[in-house]
Amino acid sequence: MRIGNLDGRLVIVQDNRAIDVETVSAGRFSARIDRIYPRWGEFHTWASTRDLSASGVHFDPADLGAPVSTPRQIIALGLNYREHAAETGFGLPEGLPPVFTKFASAITGPESTVVLPVGNVDWEVELAVVISRAAHHIGAEEAWSHVAGLTVAQDLSERILQMSGPSPQFSLGKSYPGFLPMGPTLVTPDELPHPDALRLQSAVNGEVVQDGNTRDLIVPVAESIARLSDVIALYPGDVILTGTPAGVGMGRSPQRYLTVGDELVSTIEGLGTIRQRFIADPAL
Repeated sequence: MRIGNLDGRLVIVQDNRAIDVETVSAGRFSARIDRIYPRWGEFHTWASTRDLSASGVHFDPADLGAPVSTPRQIIALGLNYREHAAETGFGLPEGLPPVFTKFASAITGPESTVVLPVGNVDWEVELAVVISRAAHHIGAEEAWSHVAGLTVAQDLSERILQMSGPSPQFSLGKSYPGFLPMGPTLVTPDELPHPDALRLQSAVNGEVVQDGNTRDLIVPVAESIARLSDVIALYPGDVILTGTPAGVGMGRSPQRYLTVGDELVSTIEGLGTIRQRFIADPAL
């Protein structure tokens, strides 16, 4: 199943058609997408037993919003691919990779325009995992049963603020408005033949700059969820960003960052594509 946020309403996406959930469920489920995650089991059972093939309307993908808009927590893992850790000059993590957050005000949809702040703005394509039910002290063997679905994300990062000392400002440097595009839809793991081995790429102005596969995660999805749950309680609708492969701008020689007019296209196998264009800050 693929669900989306179309003009602010929860839809099931089938064959390029959007099926309005509130309408076809006769009001059983809310039109607001974030309200579905606390009822994910009930919703998934309902949707999987309905024939919706005759429902829905064609839609413009540009009208889709992020499949999660108000998560209680956004949890991001850094340095979770060996080659990315090497290109940034950091050592390989021991145990769980570095954990930071992004703020919800950074969330935007799969096709968006992002205002470039002053600084060095970098790209980081990532697999995003959305939690379906509460998880605390769970094992890796049960972690996937706590996953509603997967989506494409960009962990956009302004490197100067991120690295400013004496203690780095990871969360602030990664949380400017528009710095967390997600989409185009949320895809349930059962839609994917190999949810632990998904190719992911990002391209700037048509040039592929990142090309990796989630099978190369140092700490895979299930183990990441389990280890996080050893410390924090995870809630329905929480977003976990699992890390980015090599190819980011700060790891290049010379370094390269996004500029006004650039187009960033990010794709994950089986999940789809998101697209961002970058513009100047009109206040500057």
